[in-house]
Parts: sequence; C-alpha cells; structure tokens
Amino acid sequence: MRAQYLLLVSLYLQLSFTSFCIGQQTSAFKYATPESKGFSADRLDSLANFLGKAGSSSMLILVDGAVIFEWGNTKEKHLVHSIRKALLNSLYGIKIEEGIIDTTQNLLSLGIDDIPNPLTENEKQARIADLLKSRSGVYHHAAAVSEGMLRGMPQRGSYQANEVYYYNNWDFNVLGAILEEKTGESIYKLFENRIAKPLGMLDFKGDFTSVNMDDDEAQIPQTDGFYSFEKSKSKYPAYHFRLSARDLALYGLLYLNKGKWKGKQLISEEWIEKSTTPYSLYNEKYGLAYGMLWNVLTETETRKSRSFYHTGVGIHMLGIYPASKLVLVHRVNTETDYQFHKGNFYEMIRLVWAAQTEQ
Repeated sequence: MRAQYLLLVSLYLQLSFTSFCIGQQTSAFKYATPESKGFSADRLDSLANFLGKAGSSSMLILVDGAVIFEWGNTKEKHLVHSIRKALLNSLYGIKIEEGIIDTTQNLLSLGIDDIPNPLTENEKQARIADLLKSRSGVYHHAAAVSEGMLRGMPQRGSYQANEVYYYNNWDFNVLGAILEEKTGESIYKLFENRIAKPLGMLDFKGDFTSVNMDDDEAQIPQTDGFYSFEKSKSKYPAYHFRLSARDLALYGLLYLNKGKWKGKQLISEEWIEKSTTPYSLYNEKYGLAYGMLWNVLTETETRKSRSFYHTGVGIHMLGIYPASKLVLVHRVNTETDYQFHKGNFYEMIRLVWAAQTEQ
C-alpha cells in the first residue's frame, strides 16, 4: 500500500509540475509590482473599485512591457467596435512596406464605385492616403454608421479630397475592400497570419463569417470576425473584430515597441511614426487629432509628449503612451445591456494617471 501511495504522490507531483510549466509557457506577459513601475497599488485599488461599480468588463495596464494592473476577465472576447481601424493600420503598414499598396492611387484608378448611388468623378479623385486620414471628401452612406456620425456628416460634394477631416466609416470600410482586393486575402486571415500568430495571441482564433444587417431577423454571429453588410446603404461591409483584453494588450505592445517583436520587425517603425502623426487637429483645446487609423494626443502645455489611441463606442480603449512606456486596455461587454458611459470613461482615464507616483 505504501508503495502504491508513493507512486500516486510521485505522479501527482509530476503532473502538477507539468501543468505549471505549460501554464508558464503559454503566458505572454511579464508581471511587475505597481511601485516598481512608478504607480501606487492603493490608488490602483481605487481604480478597481470604480471599474466594478461602473460596469467595466476588464482592464489591463502594462508599463515597460510588464503588467502592473489586471482586472476582470481579460480572456473574454468582446467586439472592439471602432478599434478595428487601429487593427487595419498594421495590415496597411505591412502591405505598403511590401510595395503591394500605393497610397497615391485614387478611387478612379482602383475601380472603386458604390451603390445605390454611384460616386461622382470628383469623389473618385480621393487617394488611399486620404481615406487613411479620413479626409476623402466622400460622404456616401456606409455600413455600421452611428447616429452621431450621421449628425455630423457633410452633404455629398461639399468638400474636395483632403480638404477637411470627418470621421467616416465609408473611408474605413472601403480601405478594407482595397486591402482585400490588393492582397487576394481576407482581412481576418491577414490579421491572423501577419499579426495574431507572430504575437502569440492567446484567444484570437481567426474564424469569421458574414451577416446581412438589412435582414430584420439577422443574428450577430459569435465569431472572431464578421463582415457586416448593409447593401441598402453601400456595397462595402464593415469588418468587425472580437478580441480579448490580453490580445489587444499584445497588439499595443507591438506598437509601443515600434513594430518589433522578438527581434523581428513586423511593422516598419517609419509607418508607425507616419501613421501616428497628427494630420487633423479636431480639438485644439485638448490637443486631439487624427493620424492614419489612430487618434493622436498632441503635445500641449500640460502634455509634454505625443501618444496615440483608438476607442470603440467611446468606452472601449487601446492606448499607447510611448513616453510613459505604457499600454492601456479597457473593455466593456457592449453586446449585452451595459451601464458604463462616457463620463465613466473619462473618470477611468483620470484614475489611471492619478495612480502614477513618478512622472
């Protein structure tokens, strides 16, 4: 009996050690104490309490590549909403570097048109570069447009390409179509093979499908990606992504590291610098600008360095703050009833920086 007992104990210890090793190997992150990275653990506890009351789903803060704050279920995948544009940024950077995409090409030369109302010859003069900056001057109806976007949309024909900035889902949706036409691959496969796999994303599997949102009985699929068609407005779908907080954090780290991952340059440093340059200052008071598929926080009297970010429905966030070596990810389950609002979002940001003890 004693021999059998010792054998069972030995097997248990071996299995436990094996499980521990496997867990360590699949962990994509380093961890550090908040104090070692210039943050207060007590103040971050206040942030955690706030997130719970406000209705957040998860949050991660990484400083210098190490997690100092992890709250909620960071493995759970949620729609990223407009953060999809920041995901598209990397794929454009790669294909521009490879010479597959020329940003000086215009819609006319690319054969881009739309339904139910075709583009005018003037609208077809917009270049890929203009779409990347959301300055196309094309104000055609598009898939996945919010009421807020519609309220601010100019009349068609009111501006030339590159004349004014308007945050325009038509531009972003067409950029997805151009990328797929130029590469012969789906956005989701490109993202899986060129970004998710090299980064070792833990939750993104790359499955995708399509949904017709003109159908009143359409069901939103629970896949990592789906094309959302509204052909009553435009033939170009929105390309939606679902990612977990920890996979978004890996993506943010790639940008913090200037496109380099484990010694390999996945995205050119030049592209990241160029696409996070502020081309359109839309709020001078707060230094808010748009680059190419990224929002940019410009230098101000109270902000000494530039950073960049993207939000989704104003409450999801992926933020990269190079001067602080910080990546911030905030998530809300917006596919169910939720209470988190924009006021909570601004308070969340305030609490993050209030927890910093070293400037």
